[in-house]
Amino acid sequence: MDMKTANKKLSLKDKYKLFTRDLGWEPTYRSKEEVFPYAQYEGIKVHDWDKWEDPFRLTMDSYWKYQAEKERKFYAIIDAHAQNNGHLNITDARYLSALKIFLQAISPGEYSAHKGFARVGREFPGVGTQVACQMQAIDEIRHAQTQIHALSNYNKYYNGFHAFAEQRDRIWYTSVARSFFDDAMSAGPFEFMIAIGFSFEYVLTNLLFVPFMSGAAYNGDMATVTFGFSAQSDEARHMTLGLECIKFMLEQDPDNLPIVQGWIDKWFWRGFRVLGLVSTMMDYMLPKRVMSWREAWNIYGVENGSALFKDLARYGIRAPKGWEHAEEAVDHMSHQFMLGLYQWSFGTSFHAWIPSDEDMDWLAKKYPTTFDKYYRPRWNHIKKLASAGTPFKNYGLAKLCQCCQLPTVFTEPGDPTLTCHREADYKGDKYHFCSDHCQEIFENEPEKYIQAWLPMPQLFQDPINGDLGAWMDWVFLKDGQDNGDYADSQDKRNFELWRGMATNNQ
Repeated sequence: MDMKTANKKLSLKDKYKLFTRDLGWEPTYRSKEEVFPYAQYEGIKVHDWDKWEDPFRLTMDSYWKYQAEKERKFYAIIDAHAQNNGHLNITDARYLSALKIFLQAISPGEYSAHKGFARVGREFPGVGTQVACQMQAIDEIRHAQTQIHALSNYNKYYNGFHAFAEQRDRIWYTSVARSFFDDAMSAGPFEFMIAIGFSFEYVLTNLLFVPFMSGAAYNGDMATVTFGFSAQSDEARHMTLGLECIKFMLEQDPDNLPIVQGWIDKWFWRGFRVLGLVSTMMDYMLPKRVMSWREAWNIYGVENGSALFKDLARYGIRAPKGWEHAEEAVDHMSHQFMLGLYQWSFGTSFHAWIPSDEDMDWLAKKYPTTFDKYYRPRWNHIKKLASAGTPFKNYGLAKLCQCCQLPTVFTEPGDPTLTCHREADYKGDKYHFCSDHCQEIFENEPEKYIQAWLPMPQLFQDPINGDLGAWMDWVFLKDGQDNGDYADSQDKRNFELWRGMATNNQ
């Protein structure tokens, strides 16, 4: 009589392989080159797709279980936030300006990333990449949805949260984040993975979701904290996917090294320019600050970045080309950007203000070598103009960089008193840039960037015909309600009135 033996328990790796094996069929009536045409055209050489290792190896069954648990916790907290008038627990209505920028620039970027991952998951031949991209596509659309749901409660009470989807495509400062994602989504699958997996997830996300969410908690905004922490567990997986893709390309063939290095140079600088928005939110738009942009950069940029490039050095990767210029710019970018937002505040969907003496003292402490020398005198001059009844407003149109689409408000490396401006001629047209790095990116792919949609040239075209009032209607803004000086804003009056009433009723 045969003895019955217990079946050997499968390892997690073997079980994962069985759960995902049906994705790895060999095509019969079409060649692999025809099925996956975009796997070759960027010049990346891959000899063995089975070498791709997905470090998480989540099955869809496990994925839905984890995400459903996070969803239950998330919606329980934001429901409690809404029912208990959580919008009155924030420190000051100034804080809402940061949330408005986030909703217009970052949340649509999450939605764009989901479309990009759905596409590149189809374009990669390897099973590991297909599964990983599929899950990240679902992650990204979930992030967009949870962010919109969390911030929708503020839309009931304050101006500027409406029409964010339309404003993402029309208003000038949102074109910065939009152009970043449009650039990535119009690239090949491997470059897309560098753009999002490295630049957005590793460089940008750490500097946004960790310190800024801490700032949200410090300012009493539990709705934002909740969606931030709900997303951050996904971001760890996303960063790992991006780094795994870089290592996979470098290990497959030595000819891939210069291509990957070029993409790292490009997307580091593109991501760093998008961080201009984040730096201003942290230094100027949090009434109670948990750390400065410089301190956040030292932790999540310098320390993490140095560790990453040290790890990649064994493959021949060096630090990105613009690293030294970025390190210098960190002490200036938030001040330069806020000065720009203030002078063009009539064309924004949030309120701007002159920092108080207390705010400037804090900034001087955090930026001891730059703020008092270069930026306090400017703010003091602007304060005098406002006191005299002639606030500083720049009704001239900003000159936008053809690459990153930011106004050319940044200064020359080594000279904070001189605005950095570059020009290039291409096919009879003149193009402007905010830095050498943006110009170099343009000149490497000029046919791509001459198609960029820039808000300022559009101001002189139909349907708005160069009329500022018509432009305000087109971007769904009401002058004085959604923008302008914070001191006289309806948001400030409503917040103080409602919170005063709530305090008296307790």
